[in-house]
Amino acid sequence: MRKLILYTRSHCHLCEDMHRQLLTLQKEMEFSVETRDVDSNPEWLAVYDALVPVLMLGNREICHYHLDYEALVRALQ
Repeated sequence: MRKLILYTRSHCHLCEDMHRQLLTLQKEMEFSVETRDVDSNPEWLAVYDALVPVLMLGNREICHYHLDYEALVRALQ
């Protein structure tokens, strides 16, 4: 199973939207999602601060701000 990482922050409606969409898509695709709060780690904050939510597969960015369904499908293939 592929593990996606979703960089988020509290009180971020875009983050909540992307996380909710990913949970729905888990019913049709095989992946797990680990959420990481960028504000809890100075390194994550330095890289992802202005981009959250950021969806990653390993070190590869799939998308940010809004879920790109086609990019997600390509990444999981």
